[in-house]
Amino acid sequence: MKVLVPIKRVIDYNVKVRVKPDNSDVDLANVKMAINPFCEIAVEEAVRLKEAGTATEVIAISIGDKSCQEQLRTALALGADRAIQIETGEKLDSLHVAKLLQKVVEEEQPQLVILGKQSIDSDNNQTGQMLAALTGMAQGTFASEVKVDGDKVNVTREVDGGLQTVALNLPAIVTTDLRLNEPRYASLPNIMKAKRKPLDVKAAADFGIDLTARTNLLKVTPPAQREAGIIVETVDELVEKLKNEAKVIS
Repeated sequence: MKVLVPIKRVIDYNVKVRVKPDNSDVDLANVKMAINPFCEIAVEEAVRLKEAGTATEVIAISIGDKSCQEQLRTALALGADRAIQIETGEKLDSLHVAKLLQKVVEEEQPQLVILGKQSIDSDNNQTGQMLAALTGMAQGTFASEVKVDGDKVNVTREVDGGLQTVALNLPAIVTTDLRLNEPRYASLPNIMKAKRKPLDVKAAADFGIDLTARTNLLKVTPPAQREAGIIVETVDELVEKLKNEAKVIS
C-alpha cells in the first residue's frame, strides 16, 4: 500500500512569533522553521504502517520554494522512502494546495493520504477536506487511531462526548489529531541516509492550475498584552474581588 504524506514548513512551535513593524505579516527573518506538528504526526503514522508491514512505500510531499526541502529531508530521515517538492514562490490558499495535491494523487495513485488536520500558522483546517472533495476519496478527520483492515481503514475520532469510529473504503484521506501518536526523533545515521534518498522537484506551473490568490492578507497584529495579576492575602479578599470587581460571582 502506497501512503502519501503532505507536509508543511512552518515556524517551529517553540519560537515566539514576531510581527513585522508595518503589520504586513509575520517576521520570518532568522526564525527556526520545522515540519508542522500535525504533519509530523502524519509522517510518524505512515512510517508505523510501513514498519507493521501494512504500507509498502511512504512518500512525503511539500509545496513551496527550495527551503521546504529541509523539511522533506527531515521526513526522509524519519522514515519516508522518497519525497516530492512542488516548487512555487507563490503564497497559496488552501484550495490551491488541495488542487496541486489532487494532481499528485492522480499521478501516484496512493491508497492512503495522511495529512495534518491543520497547520499552526494559517490554522485553516481545510486542505484535507478539500482534497477529499476533489478526489472523491473517503475522509476520516481528526484521527486519534488508525487501523487498516484489508481494503478498509478504521479511523477513530474524538468527538463531543466520546469517540467515533468510522470505516472508510480505500483509497482514503485521513487527517491527524494530536493524540494519534508521538513522533520519533531522527537518528544521526538516518539523517545521513536521508541525504541519499530521492527527492523530485516539480514546478507548480506545470500542473496547469490557476494559482491566483483568492484571499488578501490585510493586516497582522500581535495579541493584546495581558495585564499583570494581583496577589490577595486572604480568601475573603479573593471572594470580595470576584464579587465586586470581576463580578463573576454573586
